[in-house]
Amino acid sequence: MNVLLISTYELGHQPFGLASPAAWLRQAGITVACLDLSREALREDAVREADFIAFYVPMHTATRLAVEALLGIRKLNPTAHLCFYGLYAPVNESYLRKLGAQTILGGEFEEALLNAVKRVRQGQLEQVDPAISLARLKFATPDRRGLPALARYARLEHPDGNQRVVGYTEASRGCKHLCRHCPVVPVYQGRFRIVPPEVVLEDIRQQVVAGAEHITFGDPDFFNGIRHALRIVTALHREFPNLTYDVTIKVEHLLKHSVHLSMLRETGCLFVTTAVESVDDRILAILEKGHTDGDFVRVVNLFRETGLTLCPTFVAFTPWTSVEGYCELLDAIEQRGLVENVASVQLGLRLLIPAGSRLLELEQVREIVAPFDEAGLVYPWKHSDPRVEALYARVQEAIRQGLKEKRTRAEIFQSVSSVAHESAGLPGSEVVAKNAHAAIPCLTEPWYCCAEPVGELL
Repeated sequence: MNVLLISTYELGHQPFGLASPAAWLRQAGITVACLDLSREALREDAVREADFIAFYVPMHTATRLAVEALLGIRKLNPTAHLCFYGLYAPVNESYLRKLGAQTILGGEFEEALLNAVKRVRQGQLEQVDPAISLARLKFATPDRRGLPALARYARLEHPDGNQRVVGYTEASRGCKHLCRHCPVVPVYQGRFRIVPPEVVLEDIRQQVVAGAEHITFGDPDFFNGIRHALRIVTALHREFPNLTYDVTIKVEHLLKHSVHLSMLRETGCLFVTTAVESVDDRILAILEKGHTDGDFVRVVNLFRETGLTLCPTFVAFTPWTSVEGYCELLDAIEQRGLVENVASVQLGLRLLIPAGSRLLELEQVREIVAPFDEAGLVYPWKHSDPRVEALYARVQEAIRQGLKEKRTRAEIFQSVSSVAHESAGLPGSEVVAKNAHAAIPCLTEPWYCCAEPVGELL
Protein backbone atom coordinates (compact mmCIF):
# COMPACT_ATOMS: atom_id res chain seq x y z
CA MET A 1 0.00 0.00 0.00
CA ASN A 2 1.54 3.29 -1.12
CA VAL A 3 0.33 6.46 0.60
CA LEU A 4 1.05 9.99 -0.61
CA LEU A 5 0.63 12.82 1.90
CA ILE A 6 0.39 16.28 0.33
CA SER A 7 0.73 19.72 1.92
CA THR A 8 0.04 22.86 -0.11
CA TYR A 9 0.77 25.58 2.44
CA GLU A 10 1.51 25.86 6.16
CA LEU A 11 2.69 29.47 6.61
CA GLY A 12 6.18 28.65 5.42
CA HIS A 13 6.84 25.85 7.92
CA GLN A 14 7.97 22.31 7.22
CA PRO A 15 4.58 20.63 7.65
CA PHE A 16 4.02 18.93 11.00
CA GLY A 17 0.74 17.72 9.48
CA LEU A 18 2.69 15.46 7.12
CA ALA A 19 5.50 14.41 9.46
CA SER A 20 3.21 13.32 12.29
CA PRO A 21 0.90 10.95 10.36
CA ALA A 22 3.90 9.71 8.33
CA ALA A 23 5.34 8.36 11.59
CA TRP A 24 2.13 6.48 12.40
CA LEU A 25 1.85 5.00 8.91
CA ARG A 26 5.50 3.96 8.63
CA GLN A 27 5.43 2.31 12.04
CA ALA A 28 2.55 0.19 10.70
CA GLY A 29 4.69 -0.92 7.77
CA ILE A 30 2.97 1.30 5.19
CA THR A 31 5.03 2.94 2.45
CA VAL A 32 4.69 6.73 2.66
CA ALA A 33 5.80 9.54 0.37
CA CYS A 34 5.47 13.20 1.41
CA LEU A 35 5.03 16.11 -0.98
CA ASP A 36 5.08 19.78 0.03
CA LEU A 37 3.82 21.77 -2.95
CA SER A 38 4.75 25.04 -1.24
CA ARG A 39 8.43 24.14 -1.66
CA GLU A 40 8.71 21.53 -4.42
CA ALA A 41 7.25 20.71 -7.80
CA LEU A 42 4.66 18.00 -8.19
CA ARG A 43 6.43 14.65 -8.45
CA GLU A 44 4.41 12.78 -11.04
CA ASP A 45 5.94 9.41 -10.18
CA ALA A 46 4.86 9.72 -6.53
CA VAL A 47 1.32 10.57 -7.63
CA ARG A 48 1.06 7.70 -10.11
CA GLU A 49 2.39 5.14 -7.61
CA ALA A 50 -0.01 6.11 -4.81
CA ASP A 51 -2.92 3.92 -3.78
CA PHE A 52 -4.10 6.47 -1.20
CA ILE A 53 -3.64 10.26 -1.61
CA ALA A 54 -4.29 12.52 1.39
CA PHE A 55 -4.29 16.33 1.34
CA TYR A 56 -3.48 18.14 4.58
CA VAL A 57 -5.74 21.22 4.86
CA PRO A 58 -5.10 23.07 8.15
CA MET A 59 -6.25 26.49 6.92
CA HIS A 60 -8.29 28.29 4.29
CA THR A 61 -5.38 29.07 1.96
CA ALA A 62 -4.10 25.49 2.09
CA THR A 63 -7.54 24.15 1.17
CA ARG A 64 -7.96 26.51 -1.77
CA LEU A 65 -4.53 25.50 -3.08
CA ALA A 66 -5.30 21.80 -2.57
CA VAL A 67 -8.46 22.11 -4.64
CA GLU A 68 -6.46 23.83 -7.39
CA ALA A 69 -3.91 21.00 -7.39
CA LEU A 70 -6.53 18.26 -7.32
CA LEU A 71 -7.46 18.32 -11.02
CA GLY A 72 -3.91 17.71 -12.22
CA ILE A 73 -3.36 15.00 -9.61
CA ARG A 74 -6.56 13.22 -10.62
CA LYS A 75 -5.46 13.22 -14.25
CA LEU A 76 -2.22 11.52 -13.24
CA ASN A 77 -3.95 9.04 -10.94
CA PRO A 78 -7.74 8.74 -11.28
CA THR A 79 -8.07 5.59 -9.16
CA ALA A 80 -6.26 6.32 -5.88
CA HIS A 81 -8.43 6.68 -2.78
CA LEU A 82 -8.74 10.42 -2.05
CA CYS A 83 -8.66 11.86 1.48
CA PHE A 84 -8.66 15.36 2.97
CA TYR A 85 -7.63 15.86 6.60
CA GLY A 86 -7.09 18.82 8.92
CA LEU A 87 -9.19 21.66 10.35
CA TYR A 88 -10.78 22.66 7.05
CA ALA A 89 -11.69 19.15 5.92
CA PRO A 90 -14.77 18.34 8.05
CA VAL A 91 -16.33 21.83 7.79
CA ASN A 92 -16.10 21.62 3.98
CA GLU A 93 -17.01 17.94 3.77
CA SER A 94 -19.92 18.35 1.36
CA TYR A 95 -17.89 20.34 -1.17
CA LEU A 96 -14.82 18.12 -0.94
CA ARG A 97 -16.88 14.99 -1.48
CA LYS A 98 -18.33 16.57 -4.62
CA LEU A 99 -14.74 16.90 -5.84
CA GLY A 100 -14.15 13.20 -5.27
CA ALA A 101 -12.97 12.96 -1.67
CA GLN A 102 -13.84 9.58 -0.19
CA THR A 103 -12.47 10.08 3.33
CA ILE A 104 -12.71 13.27 5.42
CA LEU A 105 -10.88 13.58 8.75
CA GLY A 106 -10.45 16.40 11.26
CA GLY A 107 -9.29 16.94 14.82
CA GLU A 108 -6.86 14.32 16.10
CA PHE A 109 -6.40 12.73 12.71
CA GLU A 110 -3.33 10.46 12.94
CA GLU A 111 -5.01 7.30 14.21
CA ALA A 112 -8.07 7.86 12.03
CA LEU A 113 -5.86 8.28 8.96
CA LEU A 114 -4.03 5.05 9.75
CA ASN A 115 -7.37 3.26 10.20
CA ALA A 116 -8.60 4.65 6.88
CA VAL A 117 -5.52 3.39 5.03
CA LYS A 118 -5.92 -0.07 6.59
CA ARG A 119 -9.61 -0.08 5.67
CA VAL A 120 -8.90 0.82 2.02
CA ARG A 121 -6.12 -1.78 1.88
CA GLN A 122 -8.73 -4.37 2.85
CA GLY A 123 -11.03 -3.20 0.06
CA GLN A 124 -13.52 -1.23 2.18
CA LEU A 125 -13.78 2.13 0.43
CA GLU A 126 -16.68 3.66 2.34
CA GLN A 127 -15.72 5.78 5.38
CA VAL A 128 -16.79 4.33 8.72
CA ASP A 129 -14.86 6.56 11.15
CA PRO A 130 -16.44 9.90 12.13
CA ALA A 131 -15.20 12.96 10.26
CA ILE A 132 -14.04 14.51 13.55
CA SER A 133 -12.13 12.63 16.23
CA LEU A 134 -10.97 14.18 19.50
CA ALA A 135 -9.56 10.94 20.88
CA ARG A 136 -6.55 11.22 23.17
CA LEU A 137 -3.77 9.81 21.07
CA LYS A 138 -0.49 8.20 22.00
CA PHE A 139 1.63 10.47 19.81
CA ALA A 140 4.65 9.27 17.87
CA THR A 141 7.68 11.43 17.15
CA PRO A 142 7.05 13.04 13.74
CA ASP A 143 8.95 11.39 10.89
CA ARG A 144 10.34 14.18 8.67
CA ARG A 145 12.07 11.94 6.13
CA GLY A 146 11.26 12.91 2.55
CA LEU A 147 10.35 16.53 3.30
CA PRO A 148 12.34 19.44 1.85
CA ALA A 149 15.22 20.62 4.04
CA LEU A 150 14.46 23.13 6.80
CA ALA A 151 16.72 25.66 5.10
CA ARG A 152 14.15 25.91 2.27
CA TYR A 153 11.42 27.19 4.57
CA ALA A 154 10.72 30.52 6.27
CA ARG A 155 13.71 32.03 8.06
CA LEU A 156 13.99 34.04 11.24
CA GLU A 157 15.03 37.65 10.73
CA HIS A 158 17.13 38.12 13.86
CA PRO A 159 17.73 41.58 15.37
CA ASP A 160 21.46 41.00 14.85
CA GLY A 161 20.84 41.33 11.11
CA ASN A 162 21.28 37.64 10.29
CA GLN A 163 18.77 35.03 9.17
CA ARG A 164 18.39 31.74 11.03
CA VAL A 165 16.94 28.37 10.03
CA VAL A 166 13.55 27.72 11.63
CA GLY A 167 12.00 24.46 12.76
CA TYR A 168 8.34 23.95 13.66
CA THR A 169 6.52 21.71 16.11
CA GLU A 170 3.29 21.54 18.11
CA ALA A 171 3.03 21.02 21.86
CA SER A 172 -0.78 21.07 21.86
CA ARG A 173 -3.74 21.20 19.48
CA GLY A 174 -7.21 22.62 19.77
CA CYS A 175 -8.12 25.41 22.18
CA LYS A 176 -10.07 25.94 25.40
CA HIS A 177 -11.71 29.08 24.05
CA LEU A 178 -14.64 29.71 21.69
CA CYS A 179 -13.77 32.90 19.80
CA ARG A 180 -16.53 33.29 17.22
CA HIS A 181 -14.29 33.76 14.19
CA CYS A 182 -11.69 31.06 14.94
CA PRO A 183 -11.50 28.03 12.58
CA VAL A 184 -10.34 25.81 15.46
CA VAL A 185 -13.67 26.14 17.27
CA PRO A 186 -16.00 24.26 14.86
CA VAL A 187 -13.76 21.19 15.14
CA TYR A 188 -12.49 21.23 18.74
CA GLN A 189 -15.48 22.92 20.44
CA GLY A 190 -13.45 24.33 23.34
CA ARG A 191 -11.24 21.28 23.90
CA PHE A 192 -7.51 20.88 23.46
CA ARG A 193 -5.06 18.01 23.43
CA ILE A 194 -1.41 18.03 24.52
CA VAL A 195 1.50 16.31 22.83
CA PRO A 196 3.70 14.60 25.45
CA PRO A 197 6.83 16.63 26.31
CA GLU A 198 9.14 13.77 25.40
CA VAL A 199 7.65 13.64 21.88
CA VAL A 200 7.89 17.43 21.46
CA LEU A 201 11.51 17.49 22.65
CA GLU A 202 12.53 14.56 20.45
CA ASP A 203 10.98 16.31 17.46
CA ILE A 204 12.96 19.44 18.28
CA ARG A 205 16.17 17.40 18.67
CA GLN A 206 15.86 15.95 15.19
CA GLN A 207 15.24 19.42 13.75
CA VAL A 208 18.28 20.83 15.53
CA VAL A 209 20.34 18.05 13.97
CA ALA A 210 18.82 19.09 10.62
CA GLY A 211 20.01 22.67 11.16
CA ALA A 212 17.24 24.42 13.12
CA GLU A 213 18.44 27.44 15.09
CA HIS A 214 14.97 28.63 16.11
CA ILE A 215 11.68 26.80 16.78
CA THR A 216 8.15 28.02 16.13
CA PHE A 217 5.54 26.39 18.37
CA GLY A 218 2.39 26.20 16.28
CA ASP A 219 -0.08 25.74 19.15
CA PRO A 220 -3.25 27.87 18.75
CA ASP A 221 -2.51 29.05 22.30
CA PHE A 222 0.73 27.95 23.96
CA PHE A 223 -0.67 28.80 27.41
CA ASN A 224 -3.79 26.64 27.16
CA GLY A 225 -1.85 24.17 29.27
CA ILE A 226 0.46 26.47 31.22
CA ARG A 227 2.33 23.81 33.23
CA HIS A 228 2.82 21.70 30.12
CA ALA A 229 4.19 24.70 28.21
CA LEU A 230 6.59 25.80 30.94
CA ARG A 231 7.86 22.26 31.41
CA ILE A 232 8.71 22.04 27.71
CA VAL A 233 10.52 25.39 27.39
CA THR A 234 12.46 24.78 30.60
CA ALA A 235 13.69 21.42 29.30
CA LEU A 236 14.31 22.91 25.87
CA HIS A 237 16.53 25.67 27.24
CA ARG A 238 18.39 23.27 29.50
CA GLU A 239 19.30 21.06 26.54
CA PHE A 240 19.74 23.78 23.90
CA PRO A 241 20.66 27.04 25.67
CA ASN A 242 21.35 28.87 22.40
CA LEU A 243 18.13 27.80 20.66
CA THR A 244 15.46 30.50 20.41
CA TYR A 245 11.74 30.07 19.87
CA ASP A 246 8.43 31.87 19.37
CA VAL A 247 4.88 31.09 20.53
CA THR A 248 1.28 32.25 20.09
CA ILE A 249 -0.69 33.23 23.22
CA LYS A 250 -4.06 34.96 23.78
CA VAL A 251 -4.14 38.44 25.33
CA GLU A 252 -6.33 36.98 28.07
CA HIS A 253 -3.68 34.38 28.95
CA LEU A 254 -0.81 36.86 28.77
CA LEU A 255 -2.51 38.83 31.53
CA LYS A 256 -3.61 35.83 33.56
CA HIS A 257 -0.13 34.26 33.46
CA SER A 258 1.93 37.45 33.34
CA VAL A 259 4.17 36.20 36.15
CA HIS A 260 5.58 33.63 33.69
CA LEU A 261 6.54 36.08 30.93
CA SER A 262 10.03 36.48 32.37
CA MET A 263 10.49 32.70 32.15
CA LEU A 264 9.68 32.83 28.46
CA ARG A 265 12.34 35.49 27.95
CA GLU A 266 14.91 33.62 30.05
CA THR A 267 14.39 30.34 28.18
CA GLY A 268 14.96 31.87 24.74
CA CYS A 269 11.58 33.18 23.57
CA LEU A 270 12.24 35.90 21.00
CA PHE A 271 8.68 37.01 20.39
CA VAL A 272 5.06 36.20 21.17
CA THR A 273 2.31 36.43 18.56
CA THR A 274 -1.06 37.44 19.99
CA ALA A 275 -4.35 37.76 18.11
CA VAL A 276 -5.53 41.21 19.20
CA GLU A 277 -7.89 41.48 16.18
CA SER A 278 -9.24 44.98 16.97
CA VAL A 279 -8.92 48.02 19.22
CA ASP A 280 -12.69 48.53 19.12
CA ASP A 281 -14.31 46.99 22.20
CA ARG A 282 -17.61 46.52 20.36
CA ILE A 283 -15.94 44.39 17.68
CA LEU A 284 -13.98 42.46 20.31
CA ALA A 285 -17.25 41.67 22.11
CA ILE A 286 -18.89 40.45 18.89
CA LEU A 287 -15.92 38.16 18.24
CA GLU A 288 -15.96 37.04 21.90
CA LYS A 289 -12.19 37.50 22.14
CA GLY A 290 -12.20 37.63 25.92
CA HIS A 291 -10.21 40.87 26.17
CA THR A 292 -10.65 44.61 25.75
CA ASP A 293 -8.50 47.28 24.18
CA GLY A 294 -7.47 48.27 27.70
CA ASP A 295 -6.21 44.71 28.21
CA PHE A 296 -4.16 45.04 25.04
CA VAL A 297 -2.56 48.23 26.38
CA ARG A 298 -1.69 46.45 29.62
CA VAL A 299 -0.04 43.62 27.69
CA VAL A 300 2.00 46.09 25.64
CA ASN A 301 3.28 47.65 28.87
CA LEU A 302 3.98 44.23 30.43
CA PHE A 303 6.09 43.21 27.47
CA ARG A 304 8.11 46.40 27.61
CA GLU A 305 8.75 45.85 31.31
CA THR A 306 9.70 42.20 30.72
CA GLY A 307 11.89 42.81 27.68
CA LEU A 308 9.90 40.50 25.41
CA THR A 309 8.80 41.35 21.87
CA LEU A 310 5.06 41.40 21.22
CA CYS A 311 3.77 40.77 17.68
CA PRO A 312 0.05 41.67 17.54
CA THR A 313 -2.16 40.43 14.72
CA PHE A 314 -5.43 41.97 13.55
CA VAL A 315 -8.53 41.36 11.50
CA ALA A 316 -8.52 44.91 10.19
CA PHE A 317 -11.65 44.76 8.02
CA THR A 318 -14.89 43.39 9.45
CA PRO A 319 -18.58 44.15 8.78
CA TRP A 320 -18.39 46.48 11.81
CA THR A 321 -15.26 48.41 10.81
CA SER A 322 -15.78 52.04 9.84
CA VAL A 323 -13.35 54.19 7.86
CA GLU A 324 -12.78 56.24 11.00
CA GLY A 325 -12.40 53.07 13.08
CA TYR A 326 -9.73 51.79 10.73
CA CYS A 327 -7.84 55.05 11.21
CA GLU A 328 -8.18 54.58 14.97
CA LEU A 329 -6.57 51.14 14.63
CA LEU A 330 -3.62 52.60 12.75
CA ASP A 331 -3.32 55.46 15.23
CA ALA A 332 -3.30 52.99 18.14
CA ILE A 333 -0.55 50.92 16.53
CA GLU A 334 1.51 54.05 15.98
CA GLN A 335 0.91 55.64 19.39
CA ARG A 336 1.80 52.40 21.18
CA GLY A 337 5.08 52.17 19.30
CA LEU A 338 4.14 48.96 17.49
CA VAL A 339 4.59 49.87 13.83
CA GLU A 340 7.65 47.62 13.45
CA ASN A 341 5.98 44.86 15.50
CA VAL A 342 3.04 44.46 13.12
CA ALA A 343 3.60 42.59 9.86
CA SER A 344 2.39 44.67 6.92
CA VAL A 345 -0.06 41.98 5.81
CA GLN A 346 -1.93 42.43 9.11
CA LEU A 347 -3.04 45.91 8.05
CA GLY A 348 -5.14 44.53 5.20
CA LEU A 349 -6.70 41.32 6.52
CA ARG A 350 -10.42 40.85 5.97
CA LEU A 351 -12.65 38.68 8.16
CA LEU A 352 -13.37 35.22 6.78
CA ILE A 353 -16.66 33.54 7.61
CA PRO A 354 -16.07 29.85 6.80
CA ALA A 355 -18.46 26.93 7.05
CA GLY A 356 -19.26 26.12 10.67
CA SER A 357 -18.24 29.55 11.96
CA ARG A 358 -19.81 30.61 15.27
CA LEU A 359 -20.31 34.02 13.69
CA LEU A 360 -23.30 32.49 11.90
CA GLU A 361 -25.05 32.18 15.26
CA LEU A 362 -25.54 35.96 15.13
CA GLU A 363 -28.60 37.28 13.30
CA GLN A 364 -26.68 40.42 12.32
CA VAL A 365 -24.17 38.21 10.48
CA ARG A 366 -26.74 35.95 8.84
CA GLU A 367 -28.45 39.08 7.48
CA ILE A 368 -25.36 40.35 5.65
CA VAL A 369 -23.77 37.20 4.23
CA ALA A 370 -24.43 35.86 0.75
CA PRO A 371 -25.05 32.14 0.18
CA PHE A 372 -22.05 29.94 0.88
CA ASP A 373 -19.45 30.04 -1.88
CA GLU A 374 -18.15 26.48 -2.05
CA ALA A 375 -15.22 27.25 -4.32
CA GLY A 376 -14.22 30.21 -2.14
CA LEU A 377 -14.89 28.21 1.06
CA VAL A 378 -16.59 31.24 2.65
CA TYR A 379 -19.82 33.07 3.21
CA PRO A 380 -19.10 36.27 1.22
CA TRP A 381 -20.01 39.61 2.74
CA LYS A 382 -19.89 43.24 1.70
CA HIS A 383 -19.70 46.18 4.02
CA SER A 384 -22.80 48.35 4.25
CA ASP A 385 -20.60 51.43 3.72
CA PRO A 386 -19.11 51.49 0.18
CA ARG A 387 -16.32 53.72 1.53
CA VAL A 388 -15.02 50.82 3.60
CA GLU A 389 -14.95 48.49 0.58
CA ALA A 390 -13.11 51.18 -1.42
CA LEU A 391 -10.65 51.68 1.45
CA TYR A 392 -10.05 47.94 1.69
CA ALA A 393 -9.12 47.80 -1.99
CA ARG A 394 -6.77 50.78 -1.66
CA VAL A 395 -5.10 49.34 1.45
CA GLN A 396 -4.61 45.98 -0.28
CA GLU A 397 -2.95 47.71 -3.21
CA ALA A 398 -0.70 49.79 -0.95
CA ILE A 399 0.46 46.67 0.89
CA ARG A 400 0.89 44.65 -2.31
CA GLN A 401 2.96 47.41 -3.91
CA GLY A 402 5.03 47.90 -0.78
CA LEU A 403 5.84 44.20 -0.52
CA LYS A 404 6.70 44.05 -4.22
CA GLU A 405 9.13 46.97 -3.82
CA LYS A 406 10.55 45.48 -0.60
CA ARG A 407 9.73 48.55 1.48
CA THR A 408 10.14 48.46 5.26
CA ARG A 409 7.21 47.89 7.58
CA ALA A 410 7.27 51.53 8.61
CA GLU A 411 7.24 52.69 4.99
CA ILE A 412 4.29 50.45 4.11
CA PHE A 413 2.51 51.56 7.27
CA GLN A 414 3.02 55.19 6.21
CA SER A 415 1.46 54.47 2.80
CA VAL A 416 -1.51 52.70 4.35
CA SER A 417 -1.97 55.42 6.97
CA SER A 418 -1.95 58.14 4.32
CA VAL A 419 -4.58 56.28 2.27
CA ALA A 420 -6.80 55.69 5.31
CA HIS A 421 -6.65 59.20 6.73
CA GLU A 422 -7.28 60.68 3.29
CA SER A 423 -10.35 58.43 2.89
CA ALA A 424 -11.66 59.59 6.26
CA GLY A 425 -10.87 63.24 5.62
CA LEU A 426 -8.54 63.27 8.64
CA PRO A 427 -5.01 64.65 8.96
CA GLY A 428 -2.26 62.03 8.81
CA SER A 429 1.13 61.99 10.49
CA GLU A 430 4.75 61.21 9.66
CA VAL A 431 5.15 57.61 10.82
CA VAL A 432 8.55 56.47 9.59
CA ALA A 433 10.77 58.83 11.57
CA LYS A 434 8.82 58.55 14.81
CA ASN A 435 8.88 54.75 14.84
CA ALA A 436 12.53 54.15 13.99
CA HIS A 437 13.99 51.78 16.59
CA ALA A 438 15.80 48.46 16.91
CA ALA A 439 14.85 45.69 14.50
CA ILE A 440 12.07 43.34 15.57
CA PRO A 441 12.60 39.55 15.34
CA CYS A 442 10.17 38.05 12.84
CA LEU A 443 9.72 35.26 10.35
CA THR A 444 10.13 35.84 6.62
CA GLU A 445 6.58 34.59 5.96
CA PRO A 446 3.79 36.35 7.90
CA TRP A 447 1.40 34.75 10.36
CA TYR A 448 -2.30 35.16 9.67
CA CYS A 449 -5.45 33.32 10.59
CA CYS A 450 -9.25 33.79 10.50
CA ALA A 451 -8.82 36.35 7.73
CA GLU A 452 -8.26 36.71 4.03
CA PRO A 453 -4.65 37.62 3.21
CA VAL A 454 -3.34 40.11 0.70
CA GLY A 455 -4.05 38.61 -2.72
CA GLU A 456 -0.49 37.74 -3.69
CA LEU A 457 -0.09 35.66 -0.50
CA LEU A 458 -2.93 33.32 -1.50
